[in-house]
Amino acid sequence: MEEPGQLKRALLDATAGAIAGGISRTVTSPLDVIKIRFQVQLEPTASWALIRRDLSRSSKYTGMFQATKEIFREEGLPGFWRGNVPALLMVMPYTAIQFAVLHKLKTFVSGSSKTADHINLSPYLSYISGALAGCAATVGSYPFDLLRTILASQGEPKIYPNMRSATFDILRTRGFRGLYAGLSPTLVEIIPYAGLQFGTYDTFKRWCMAWNNSRSSSISSTTGDSLSSFQLFICGLAAGTCAKLVCHPLDVVKKRFQIEGLQRHPKYGARVEQRAYRNLFDALHRILKSEGWHGLYKGIVPSTIKAAPAGAVTFVAYEFTSDWLESIFTST
Repeated sequence: MEEPGQLKRALLDATAGAIAGGISRTVTSPLDVIKIRFQVQLEPTASWALIRRDLSRSSKYTGMFQATKEIFREEGLPGFWRGNVPALLMVMPYTAIQFAVLHKLKTFVSGSSKTADHINLSPYLSYISGALAGCAATVGSYPFDLLRTILASQGEPKIYPNMRSATFDILRTRGFRGLYAGLSPTLVEIIPYAGLQFGTYDTFKRWCMAWNNSRSSSISSTTGDSLSSFQLFICGLAAGTCAKLVCHPLDVVKKRFQIEGLQRHPKYGARVEQRAYRNLFDALHRILKSEGWHGLYKGIVPSTIKAAPAGAVTFVAYEFTSDWLESIFTST
């Protein structure tokens, strides 16, 4: 099969990445909304933490099931997809840039644009390629990530009725730099996160291929070089889970910077005041001091539950979409 040209290849990877990201984001939006509500809540997010710290003020959300019922009761089913429009506007260019840059880097390192040849790259090159691709994608799509966080965290009654009003208020109160609030901790987070996600995904794929090859010696019908959709799903599941468990505290810090100084209805608890944190390390220190280790892992349960299927859906959708588009490009 003839390889697609460089421009077609870049378009193929960007399109496949955008479709995969859009599907993944829409499917996992309810878990993302719950995660964000936990991360921006300054009060404890578990009943046992409230009892242990003997706090008189109650928390809005004290557990995943309680939060699910509360959001559904107050906001209905649409509440679980709050902020999904800017999320799609963020994730589609994000994954498009990410997969296009990732493929370009792997092509440069391996000397071949064939995806099949990229699986033989050493693990550390897979990690580095994933980290660089994640950084490029983050810078290119960050304002939509910030708007998604703000809209998903506000609840009812709404402070911002739509993405436009939120954008204008940020520009008015913070200026253009406000659209990139929290970019520094995001880049610090995305380097290990994207590196772990893509590097681990490639590692699990190699393990699955080796397992298939070991079976093919005894079962002639098994093709060791091809992975089933279930195996790709499991590889994506494991990669997303590993990356999220390691990098979650940095994601909490990012969300705090994103909503810093913005309006918040009193029933959702204390808000993050303007300039509450000087920098990344100050934020980590202050959260640890006032909220304990639990504060750095607020939202870890819905985040991990979301990360696993999100990673799996993204990788499986990308692999299938990429193969489908490549068959179209190479047949023309």
